[in-house]
Amino acid sequence: MPLTAHARKTALDLIDFIDASPSPWHAVASAEQRLLVHGFTRLEEGERWQLAAGGRYYVVRGGGSLIAFVPGSRPLAETGFRVVGAHTDSPGLRLKPKAALGGDGLLRLGVEVYGGPILATFTDRDLGLAGRVVMRTAAGPQARLLRFEQPLVRLPNLAIHMNREVNEQGLKLNKQTELPLILGQLGEGEDAEARLRKLLADAVQGEAADLLSFELAVYDVQKGCLWGADEEFIASRQLDNLASCHAALAALMATQQPTATCVAALFDHEEVGSESAAGAGGSFVTDVLARIGLQAGLDGEDSLRAMARSFFISADMAHAWQPNFPAAYEPDHKVLMNGGPVIKTNASQRYSTRAETAARFMGLCEQAGVPCQQYAHRSDLGCGSTIGPIVAARLGIASVDIGSPMWAMHSARESAGAHDQAYMIAALTAGFGS
Repeated sequence: MPLTAHARKTALDLIDFIDASPSPWHAVASAEQRLLVHGFTRLEEGERWQLAAGGRYYVVRGGGSLIAFVPGSRPLAETGFRVVGAHTDSPGLRLKPKAALGGDGLLRLGVEVYGGPILATFTDRDLGLAGRVVMRTAAGPQARLLRFEQPLVRLPNLAIHMNREVNEQGLKLNKQTELPLILGQLGEGEDAEARLRKLLADAVQGEAADLLSFELAVYDVQKGCLWGADEEFIASRQLDNLASCHAALAALMATQQPTATCVAALFDHEEVGSESAAGAGGSFVTDVLARIGLQAGLDGEDSLRAMARSFFISADMAHAWQPNFPAAYEPDHKVLMNGGPVIKTNASQRYSTRAETAARFMGLCEQAGVPCQQYAHRSDLGCGSTIGPIVAARLGIASVDIGSPMWAMHSARESAGAHDQAYMIAALTAGFGS
């Protein structure tokens, strides 16, 4: 299935976006750069807002969550909001506050598991660190982005000679004792904590004595690529869910003078439950929509009217059919790579899709000229969830859960269809125009 020029350009742009976004904080910084190029203005939550006709805006909370919006040309109470939501975080490993471990001549880093990664996929990979550090300055504590682009840490596997059953039983790693990452060797008498602090401070042109705290994620430094006989697939880290963030941003940036107010909401902390000030379970999206309504002059009843006319698209990735593992799938809901956006349904409301919202999204795909698919999880397997039910419940608006097909969700390196990113952007663009 050869790539069209447009699909190839879109897939490569996605790879560039992910490469620039190894942590939620970098993802927001990457999004901010793109939004500024497209004429968006940053707002601050602690200041009064003045929204101008024809304006394009965004606001950041917690460094890892961002909401961008374009006010509509028609009255908000008559049209409501068109919201696309995604998440900036990905499962993996995070450094502990006192991470440095010395002993046996090695410097290792203690980590916590963030979300539900496939831990075995992090072994024997070229891993780096990315996130933010907080430094003491004359003006007060200052957060700075940090990224080591070169291979810096590693989780070496145990040789098969010492783990003879690994191919039959799978690789099992104790989260406390077998996940510390090797950073380097220690000289005789060298202090592990001091070595780590200097490394981090040097990376942000600071002094170790001024390093107050940090939030650092472990990531695979290998850049994404196209693969397959016709380069019809993408391999990359963090496709779940930076592919959806990229699609939401691209669709919003392409939206000019919409009739309804259009919103792209990118949340941190989805992989750990969303219950945080910056997560989908917090007040961020509610606060932003309320302030847009205030700027539009809505009273209490008109605010409720606007919400009743709104539509939320929860964009997260979907499980593509992998024929090597047929027993893992519901046989009548095979989702195919490069088969277009996937509508996800679950009777227990692990996804927010209802019959009418599924039909509405089908109409958007038809309008955009892209195929769409439907997914249901096996009844004898536990089903994952998304921000869809959380945001739908918080806002009380109609919602659908959708996503692009992918393989190896939550692996250190995942795969998706190279055609599907352009399909998703087209469908979301139609959603903003509806």
